[in-house]
Amino acid sequence: MKRNLVWLLGAVLFAHGSGNAQDFDGKKVAAALTRKNIPPAPRLPDGHPDLGNDKGAWEPPGVGDMAGTGGGFAGTAQPEKKVDVPFLPWAKAAYDQRNASITKDDPEGFCLPSGIPRMYATSFPFQIYQMPNRILFVFEGGAHMWRVVYTDGRKHTPPDKLNPTYLGEGIGHWEGDTLVVDVTGLNDRSWVDAAGHPHTEQLHVIERFTRVNELILHYEATIDDPGAYSKPWTTSWNILFHPGMEPFEYICQENNADLKHLVGK
Repeated sequence: MKRNLVWLLGAVLFAHGSGNAQDFDGKKVAAALTRKNIPPAPRLPDGHPDLGNDKGAWEPPGVGDMAGTGGGFAGTAQPEKKVDVPFLPWAKAAYDQRNASITKDDPEGFCLPSGIPRMYATSFPFQIYQMPNRILFVFEGGAHMWRVVYTDGRKHTPPDKLNPTYLGEGIGHWEGDTLVVDVTGLNDRSWVDAAGHPHTEQLHVIERFTRVNELILHYEATIDDPGAYSKPWTTSWNILFHPGMEPFEYICQENNADLKHLVGK
């Protein structure tokens, strides 16, 4: 019960400023998937799918546990499939401790960036702007951040010259109608998800963005971190488009005075 109350408090704290109810149980996405006659994904003059640009915003469903194993996050949106996460011993111990303490030490609760792939799970709207040689993601939450993914054919910066960051270095390319983003250079200061799956600076993420139709963006992330897991594992979910929605100004500082209410065990 305590865990559910804390999650509810988090939902209230991080609710979208527009006053729209957040889709923490994925019902809006499920309803959209069953609608008939949804228009196909629009396209840009270059033939690639239009990922939104200035026509609206995407609203993640609030996936609390990317492995879909439930626990204290059974009431949140679930990924498409459950995953038997291949933990290394230390990572399993860290996950168990974080989950048992109701994730009271979650860096996101301290107003730190969510990291990759969690930026696309937390229930804050974001927009995608496509340019000839790069794609810009603008997030309402996660300390109101932006992310640049380069699509100009460049290679990754050598590891010894790369300064690890929360969002890493994303290099993208198109595989048919799917934008594939290869992410390296991530620091170890974020959690993979709200449930507390850990990662190290060895984390390498492959993201796949596919606009299924006018309303649905399918997001998939393969998590490859030999420092925390014995083999890569993959999670995925759908994200709903809201035509005309604009992200609001959102301020979150590391001296969050309301953290005293996020009490764990």
